[in-house]
Amino acid sequence: MAGALLSCISAARAADDETAAAGGLAEVVVTAQKRVENLQDVPLSIQAIGTQKLEQMNVTKFDDYAQLLPSVSFQSAGPSVEHIYMRGVASGGDGNHSGSLPSVGMYLDEQPVTTIDGNLNIHIYDIARVEALSGPQGTLYGASSEAGTLRIITNKPDPTKFAAGYDVEGNTISHGGQGYSFEGFVNIPLTSYAAVRLVGWDVKDAGYIDNVPGSVTFPTSGITMNNAKLVKKDYNDVTTRGGRAALKVDLNDNWTITPQAMGQVQTTNGSFAYNPAVGDLEIQHYFPDNIRDSWVQSALTIEGKISNFDIVYSGAYLTRNTHENSDYTDYSLAYDQLNGSGAYFLDNAGNLINPAQHIVGRDHYTKTSHEFRVSTPKDFPLRATAGFFIQRQVHEIEQDYQVINNGTQLADDLSVPGWPGSIWLTEQERVDRDKAVFTELSYDLMSNLTLNTGIRYYTFDNTLQGFYGFNANYASGEGTATCFNNIPFHGAPCSDLDGRSTGSGNTPKVNLQYKIDNDRMVYATWSKGFRPGGVNRNGGGKIPPYKPDYLTNYEIGWKTTWLDNRLRWNGAAFYEKWKDFQFSYLGPNALTIIANAGEASIKGIETDFEFQVVQGFTLSGGLAYLDPKLTQEFAPIDPTTGLVDPGLFAPNGEQLPVTPKFKGNLVGRYTFEVGAGFLGHVQATGLYVGQRFADLRQQARAVLGPEPAYFQADFSAGVEKNGLTGELYIDNAFDRREVLDRFAECDESTCGTVAIYDIPNRPRTIGIRFGQRF
Repeated sequence: MAGALLSCISAARAADDETAAAGGLAEVVVTAQKRVENLQDVPLSIQAIGTQKLEQMNVTKFDDYAQLLPSVSFQSAGPSVEHIYMRGVASGGDGNHSGSLPSVGMYLDEQPVTTIDGNLNIHIYDIARVEALSGPQGTLYGASSEAGTLRIITNKPDPTKFAAGYDVEGNTISHGGQGYSFEGFVNIPLTSYAAVRLVGWDVKDAGYIDNVPGSVTFPTSGITMNNAKLVKKDYNDVTTRGGRAALKVDLNDNWTITPQAMGQVQTTNGSFAYNPAVGDLEIQHYFPDNIRDSWVQSALTIEGKISNFDIVYSGAYLTRNTHENSDYTDYSLAYDQLNGSGAYFLDNAGNLINPAQHIVGRDHYTKTSHEFRVSTPKDFPLRATAGFFIQRQVHEIEQDYQVINNGTQLADDLSVPGWPGSIWLTEQERVDRDKAVFTELSYDLMSNLTLNTGIRYYTFDNTLQGFYGFNANYASGEGTATCFNNIPFHGAPCSDLDGRSTGSGNTPKVNLQYKIDNDRMVYATWSKGFRPGGVNRNGGGKIPPYKPDYLTNYEIGWKTTWLDNRLRWNGAAFYEKWKDFQFSYLGPNALTIIANAGEASIKGIETDFEFQVVQGFTLSGGLAYLDPKLTQEFAPIDPTTGLVDPGLFAPNGEQLPVTPKFKGNLVGRYTFEVGAGFLGHVQATGLYVGQRFADLRQQARAVLGPEPAYFQADFSAGVEKNGLTGELYIDNAFDRREVLDRFAECDESTCGTVAIYDIPNRPRTIGIRFGQRF
């Protein structure tokens, strides 16, 4: 039949995450191995959150579902600026536009949407599943899935029936403002073989951080500035608007075509960090902070059969634009205090001026991907999936560091030529190219023993070119003083950067799967993942390119069902070796440098369960215990002195940053009849995250301190009747102020003397929502 993959997903949607009519837990369908399977039959560590669970947990954005995935950790500077890690494979410095590729891949349906400088913060509505695939996924998903893959699977058009729904919500945040959301979808059969699905959302997240009155005096000039024009309560609000349109057409009994377009515009005001030294949920910033992030992905999936072989093509084009303004006053103040740098900031008349900097950033991404694969029939003794993958992603980067303050600006002969008032300019184009062929094979050695193997052969070709740096009249280390031509580059005066990193290799996998009986299975896996190397902005050629890093995974796992299908318990224990891992840090002039830091290991166990205690009462949850640490000291040589830089040192045995040793969650939900045909429910959720560190380096860790362990509790209660729902919820019910991330505006040893910022969890949020399904 046409569209076997889409049809099976559609048929399973209603059952996913629901209690089976006959009692017990329903089958959970996943497509992690690029074919439709029961979760319990897949010899892979997967957590899947289906449509109903996403709605029950009020999941609307990345932070919401990340807390439900114990093996996932992240660093965040606010919406659209999150960097994802899995199983503790984190060095704490990734995410710079000129730095390493991510170690975790993100997919929207069949197409990759992984971007370099922060993941897409895809609004979660009318979503079939979120799948988290832990461990290297290099065979099927490639270079940016070194530590794992996150997949967001949308609900597809269904020609068999009309369906529609809407949800509205209002909420208020303690110490903050009020927010709302309007969401809706409609599935319209056009004929017996075609349907369209339309989805839209308009969401306002209220702010809760205040920009309070403050002033700062620069010691060299004695100039004082204040932020009176920018003082505002609850100034970190977010508006998210977007939509999705998909068409499904069964061309005949064997072929289905599904084009889809999805787009979103997210406007973020203010900062999502506060300065505890100023006050609770308070900050003192002197320039605007805002981001406008807009993106559109157009995708096409074609499925069919030739003889009994399944054929799938998936292709996509993603374009993304971000425009950002951010305060950089701490950097200017710190360098003036430590080095007297304010003496070099003059106007055209030679007078000292206010040296405070702010950044205007513009980024344009495009990503094109194509994948073609063929799968043999499931009843073949030797089952195979084979295909090829091509991807090209371009990132045009503009970072303009301006010294323009209240009518004064940097002298023309000190500014980057052609950019009045700009002390530093980054104007670069980064292109990352990937090609791969892959295959996975399965063979039943016995009726209950299956050997699965796979390998992916890849090549990568990554370039970085353009301009970065100062006017030669200001500094000679980077910028016009080091340009090798005088040809303008995207508006910059010349080019001082043109680097390339290429390579090839393979990522193999061997898996042995043993079915104890129909309800229990164990497996063992050996697999490898990798991340490509890249170009360092080289400061005159002193810093070499960084090499690829590799992750080797040894894993045993189990998938089990107990008590007449009322208890599902899955898990995995693993040992991973991370070789030559890439570490980003700030060098001179806060210029990002990427080094291969040596080796680390991660030992861990992850598990999740769902238990129908009695009819109507379900417990579910998951936990991960990790021991991520260096197995070789990090002591890089400063390329300018030839000596070990003590500020970069991290000893053997140091815990890797970002990831806690323990993370877990527990959800209890009770449904009951209220009377008059109403079905009620109450739900409680507890989340625990252990102590973490924001940085790998010993000196930076001492400045920032540990990020304390925390616990958060959420509650909800509601009723449903004939498709109408109403619910009251309280998130962060005890209004605990927790630290999600901690940072200084530039290198901790420099900007840490001015301010250390905490990114908190959202304060207590009380909301009420209504919905209807037709």
